[in-house]
Amino acid sequence: MTDALPDDASPLVWNVDGLPRSRVYGDVYFSSADGLAETRAVFLTGCAMPESFAGRDRMVVGELGFGTGLNIAALLDLWRREAPASARLHIFSIEAHPLSRQDAARALAVWPELGEAAEALLDQWPGQARGFHRVDLPAFHATLDLAVMDVAEALDSWDGAADAWFLDGFSPALNPGMWSEEILAAVAARSAPGARAATFTVAGAVRRGLQAAGFEIAKRPGFGRKKDRLEAWLPTAPPVAPPRPGRLAIIGGGIAAAALARTAASHGLSATIIDSDEVPASGNPAALVTPALDAGGGPRAGLPAQAFARAVQLYEAVPGAVIARGVLQLAQTVETAGRFTAIAGQDLFEPGTMTVLDAATDRLGEPAGAALAMDQALVVEPRVILDAWRGEVRSARVEALVRDPESWRLLDAEGQEILRAEVVVVAAGAGLGKLLPDLPGRPVRGQASWAAMDDGFEQMPAAFGGYAVPTRNGVLFGATHDRDDLDTGVRAEDHQRNLDSLAKGLPGLAARLAGADFSGRAATRMTTADHLPLAGRVAEDLYVLGGLGGRGFCLAPLLAEHIMAQIAGAPSPLPRKLSQLVFARRFDSREARPRVLSKSKLDN
Repeated sequence: MTDALPDDASPLVWNVDGLPRSRVYGDVYFSSADGLAETRAVFLTGCAMPESFAGRDRMVVGELGFGTGLNIAALLDLWRREAPASARLHIFSIEAHPLSRQDAARALAVWPELGEAAEALLDQWPGQARGFHRVDLPAFHATLDLAVMDVAEALDSWDGAADAWFLDGFSPALNPGMWSEEILAAVAARSAPGARAATFTVAGAVRRGLQAAGFEIAKRPGFGRKKDRLEAWLPTAPPVAPPRPGRLAIIGGGIAAAALARTAASHGLSATIIDSDEVPASGNPAALVTPALDAGGGPRAGLPAQAFARAVQLYEAVPGAVIARGVLQLAQTVETAGRFTAIAGQDLFEPGTMTVLDAATDRLGEPAGAALAMDQALVVEPRVILDAWRGEVRSARVEALVRDPESWRLLDAEGQEILRAEVVVVAAGAGLGKLLPDLPGRPVRGQASWAAMDDGFEQMPAAFGGYAVPTRNGVLFGATHDRDDLDTGVRAEDHQRNLDSLAKGLPGLAARLAGADFSGRAATRMTTADHLPLAGRVAEDLYVLGGLGGRGFCLAPLLAEHIMAQIAGAPSPLPRKLSQLVFARRFDSREARPRVLSKSKLDN
């Protein structure tokens, strides 16, 4: 691992000849002769592309050294021109010192022939926070996961198996850690049978490391002034890819189900949502998108940080979804204010997006103490997102799941079949326990309140134990938190409880709302004993997404992608340590047993 750069230092400097050079390693990012031609000769040809695209439903390409994104732009350009029409490309790349979009754009501008591929990559340029960054490239039927971290940690964190590797670290003499025997062994461990690898270097240590890892190698004519380059391959034959799942059923009506449907579509899977028409917990006129904050760092801080970044990215892309940007987390105690400093300094968030304020009075328009300004946090309109993502919806209440040899039968209360599906994901919120009674969970009732306000009213979104956020025509605040209460009727006394809570955080706003006519909703959410979600497989072709608590709009998009990756046989966007946190059967090693109706009803 190299020494960290100062916070304001770019990892790139520009030579007088216009070539980008690494400030950390002292090496150029690509050949002075022609970087694009070098990429095509060394990496694309070296990995037998486009010939290796033939007959594939999915191809996974790994890369050590993302750099300017040149290799990936060239790959995308070739993939769109030569890959089978229905095939999907998944790219995993690693970069310990990510470049700014501005520097990457200047570097890629040298090759206008990359055109749309370079533009698509730059339009979704990954951030600099430590962790995995997912980039959607739908015009190319492709997805990029960029790991911003040390190479050893990244390879250990990834759960994929690459069909091809671009080994493009800086020179082994200048960056030996990228080419160690341990790293090359990790590359082999993350390779599919028959995988190929290509690199510009034929250094003896690299050749020996690849051979020790199980690769066969061959020198090929090099590019430009380099006499040789290296190709490598695993001698085992590629496996026959399993068929894609057929019909997928998603049980639920809220943001978890919608996020699952969106992701299923991105994998080319046919999904149907089964919605009981009960208004879900995500049915309020506004929703807060903020991460759970953990000053201690580690995986429990990394999961909400990565989920938050992905949720913001996806909601920003939904027309009309965002109501407001930026949220203040108000300090409730002196200790809380101290933790804000630690959180703002974490590299889990994009630089400069978490700022500690000594006082939030100016932003809130009423006296307020210390706060954490979360510049990327959002307030969104749930209905807009659900309408954009859910796709096909069938109105029915699933009371039981029955496994046949090749499918699941979804049954109603009378034992009548609603639907058959090869794969089922239960995302039913508090109703999850009814369908999967072996999974641990506890229902929590929450009632939110809202009121219309005069034209010109503006409320800075704020959280303070409770929260207050703008709606399209007023303000929403709350919410109550009552365990083991399944009643969803709206209660006048809970409106008052919400107003009392608001008075502790924003007394000026509470005074303004005193005597107003309140509307509201009550819904139940499910929480787990460790306050972490359940996301993943619980039985054969049966998955769950639940236990999101009050953070559904933050957590659901990324966790839905994790589950759909498992279903589709694609790499997960979650690093292993984070996927272990949400492992659905972590409380019990046995497979969960779905609820089955009585025999008399099954015989109907």
